[in-house]
Amino acid sequence: MKKLLIADKLHPIFKEEAQKLGYQVDDRPEITRAETLAIIHDYTGIAIRTKFNIDQELIDAATSLQFIARAGAGMDNINLPAAEARNIVCINAPEGNQDAVGEHAIGMLLSLYTNLRKADIEVREGIWDREGNRGLELKNKTVGIIGFGHMGQSFAHKLSGFEVEVIAYDKYKSGFSNRYAKEVSMEQIVKHADILSLHIPLTRETQQMVNDEYLFHFKKPIILLNTARGEIVNTAALLRAIKQGKIRGAGLDVLEVEKFPALDEIEWFNDLKENEKVLLSPHVAGWTVESYRKISEVLAEKLKFIR
Repeated sequence: MKKLLIADKLHPIFKEEAQKLGYQVDDRPEITRAETLAIIHDYTGIAIRTKFNIDQELIDAATSLQFIARAGAGMDNINLPAAEARNIVCINAPEGNQDAVGEHAIGMLLSLYTNLRKADIEVREGIWDREGNRGLELKNKTVGIIGFGHMGQSFAHKLSGFEVEVIAYDKYKSGFSNRYAKEVSMEQIVKHADILSLHIPLTRETQQMVNDEYLFHFKKPIILLNTARGEIVNTAALLRAIKQGKIRGAGLDVLEVEKFPALDEIEWFNDLKENEKVLLSPHVAGWTVESYRKISEVLAEKLKFIR
């Protein structure tokens, strides 16, 4: 009997489809890491979101494991080399939340360009400042996208009605220019971008990629959007760039440190939350009512190809 442990909260459709494929499914969204370590040797598969890392210790304990299903896009909470060494198949579901991420990035961008959050707060406080909330238009601006996978492509697609020029850089892809984006070098991104949107995974290479040196080279003040992973951006450097006028606004769905109370203990967080040029959301860009189901549907479909 193939046994599958659902160790996080997934849409019920995943369990239903897995059972149709012959899996004995234990749906335990409240299970702890310690409890998982104690029983994982009995399972051929595990499905997880972000509750805990599938690291070397857990993989070593999972003596029968054949696959890891990540309910989301990023795979940074899975030790992929350790899994590969054991011939454990790893699957994810970026197709399930690509629309959610693209739309969230659009929402953040429009809000920053039109001063929507600032204007809303001021009106509620009895301030009617039209001149101080004069916005910018997207038309004829250049949007630079870093990473042209599912998320980057979705964002480019969503931008197609705004009459912007979309340029994209991806270190690991080439020949991907299409009607929605033009493939360019990083040098061209730095030279031409009015808006920079990050859609890359967190790796050793991308960790702290957006730092003082990186931001120094941009030729124009930019709007920075990060719906990828918080650790890609050095937040202190971002705040310095805002102060220097290198960044005119930032939309951050992800942060280097996430959740409370940990955030309140971080030195830069107070400056970040008090900066009216920064728009924050709690890592929800890819987390909509629709994507919750679609992610599980995509994962279930991929189970069919695991042998």
